[in-house]
Amino acid sequence: MGRTLYLQCDNGISGDMVVGALLDAGASEEGLRAALKSLGVDGFEVVVSRKEVGALVGCDFDVVLDAEYENHDHDMEWLFGDVDGHHGHEHGHEHGHHGHEHGHHAHRGLAEIRAIVNGADLSDRARSTALKVFEVIADAEAKAHGATRETVHFHEVGAIDSIVDVVAAAWCLDDLGVEDVVVSPLAEGEGHVRSAHGILSIPVPAVANIVEANGLVMRRAHRKGELVTPTGVAIAAATRNREELPELYRIIAQGLGCGKRAYDPPSTLRATLVEGVAAADRAPYIDEPPLYKLETEVDDCTGEALGYVLELLYKEGAREAHFIPVFMKKGRPGYQIEVLCTAEDAPALETVLFEHTTTIGVRRSAVGRTALVREHIELKTPYGVVRAKRVTLPDGSMRTYPEHDEVARIAAERDLSYQDVTRTVLGCC
Repeated sequence: MGRTLYLQCDNGISGDMVVGALLDAGASEEGLRAALKSLGVDGFEVVVSRKEVGALVGCDFDVVLDAEYENHDHDMEWLFGDVDGHHGHEHGHEHGHHGHEHGHHAHRGLAEIRAIVNGADLSDRARSTALKVFEVIADAEAKAHGATRETVHFHEVGAIDSIVDVVAAAWCLDDLGVEDVVVSPLAEGEGHVRSAHGILSIPVPAVANIVEANGLVMRRAHRKGELVTPTGVAIAAATRNREELPELYRIIAQGLGCGKRAYDPPSTLRATLVEGVAAADRAPYIDEPPLYKLETEVDDCTGEALGYVLELLYKEGAREAHFIPVFMKKGRPGYQIEVLCTAEDAPALETVLFEHTTTIGVRRSAVGRTALVREHIELKTPYGVVRAKRVTLPDGSMRTYPEHDEVARIAAERDLSYQDVTRTVLGCC
């Protein structure tokens, strides 16, 4: 099965945090640098380093801009100073975050950004992902400014550092072979932040519009500061294609991406790469507790009495129970009763045999049993919902058995044959 990426956004998400987490999970730094060199834009340098965040160590992906392109992305005083009636230096550990989203940058349009991405040496898959991210942002900005996707001009997200973040994330996803992406609820802060459009409420309009348009889920973090940036949420929105992880999976790799702005607790994004376990790879057998077989013979019980005994045995927890005809001592015809049970249920089941049959002795022996993995399911059929049991065979294929009581009820209610009902139900699997 394919690889699934799980982005845990407990401390928000930004573009550089995504890239750092993917590099930490195993994406090739050398290959990424080569791809970024082909972008055809100047004025930046990429610095990748290890960074200690609390008790953990993660990857810091930093796009360092030349002096003429420098912005206020990491300037806590500019971003948050006085926006809530306080100076940023007084709250340096309350307002910070991670990315490259705010400042005074070139105002590129979507056509210009498409030209940059299309001119880079990228795989078709990485290029498609990067373009989709920018289209998500363009739609969000267009809604905020009353423009269209093609006429809106990017401010912060049109800057060199944000373009690099998006292309780098797309390249890393392709390099890691990610096919599906699951995104946890996005933890977002509160308050205000300064941007090229002035002071904005958090979440900023672009973030709110992306969340709304793409059905993402947000969670209040009850902290001052911008935890979710437009670039980060756009990457999440453009790549997310699953609501939850596979039921069974193996962890292939993990990565921790670090943010830039001062924040307490530190800004981090965890990326976990998993691989779903196919049915054929699962242990096909149930790990059962030790079982015991109870066994005895009787030659003076009627069939009706033994039928009643079977009902009692199952009520007391028998896993299996049956009786078969045998020839006993001196050629007398009789019945052998066999019961399969756990050690815990054995005493109660022996009591049933002693009290409701004519036996005077019950043999008990430990046995092994191979049992297939099974699950109880409900099938939608022309008769309504029918309960059934589905088992997984060692080769990974599945087999379904409708519950007898359900089939018998339907057959009686509709005056149909038992076999016809069974065939119709199985046809709905």
